[in-house]
Amino acid sequence: MSLVFLFLDGVGLGRSDGRNPFTMHDYPAFKAMAGGQAFTEDAEICQNGAHFFTSIDACLGVDGLPQSGTGQVTLFTGINSAQLLGRHFGPYPHSAIRGLLDGESIFQKIGHQNGRCHFINAFPQRFIDYVTTKNRWSSTTFMTTRAGMKLNSVPEILAERAITAELTQDAWRTRLSLDVPLISESDAAERVIRAATEHDLVLVEYYLTDKAGHSRDADLAHKILSRIDRFLEHLISRQEKNGYTLLLTSDHGNLEDLSVKTHTRNQVPLYVLGKGAHLFHEAKSIQDVTPLCVEWHRLFFGQS
Repeated sequence: MSLVFLFLDGVGLGRSDGRNPFTMHDYPAFKAMAGGQAFTEDAEICQNGAHFFTSIDACLGVDGLPQSGTGQVTLFTGINSAQLLGRHFGPYPHSAIRGLLDGESIFQKIGHQNGRCHFINAFPQRFIDYVTTKNRWSSTTFMTTRAGMKLNSVPEILAERAITAELTQDAWRTRLSLDVPLISESDAAERVIRAATEHDLVLVEYYLTDKAGHSRDADLAHKILSRIDRFLEHLISRQEKNGYTLLLTSDHGNLEDLSVKTHTRNQVPLYVLGKGAHLFHEAKSIQDVTPLCVEWHRLFFGQS
């Protein structure tokens, strides 16, 4: 059994109008997550056995627009870093709060319960060299290394044990000229499923949703959403047979409103499918996610 944590950067629940890409096209997986409803702010709570869907706060009681730095530190530690800092900050974690990811991260908290964690995303070696030299870590890469875990790169991609940011590996081939094969979204999802047989927690990060939101490009948004939708559809369809629990959420809104280039103050989705979904029924904000994931692990892996 494993918890597969799908972190979609910059995905909120917006209005049902022409500026929301979720209303412009049909995305079967997103609709399924919302219990057959449109993936918008109008979607009602879905609480049906092992299937749970709701909206949660990403503003954290702080004025201004939520940002990735404070949002992700909060999401992955359960500590309201925006309130600690006194403002929203991003895209990288501020030096005053980054230390929370070195001691209080979801990887370390589950590790303290003898849990096996895995960040399945891979990064080109040139990126790893750059962030190491410049000390320019994202929240996910920083907490991975501070938990004593290795960042995946080309060897793990070739061994089919990791996935690239765009899932199909096409950008690594065309933009980086790396000799890796082209794969489908379903192939990428199968790698996640295999990882779930070896680890208690598997984290997947998909940040292209946030980039598409900032672009305000409806065609790009459709391309990005179609890709992640196919990936999610495969994971959802295999969930019951393979016995993992899926969890999806975000750090702040953005993509759901293409009329603005900035983030939004919209609530973000929280979706859980599988055993232990009931544990997340009381979640109100992104601050609640990591503590509930730790409780999920304690429940199913018997840590006191």
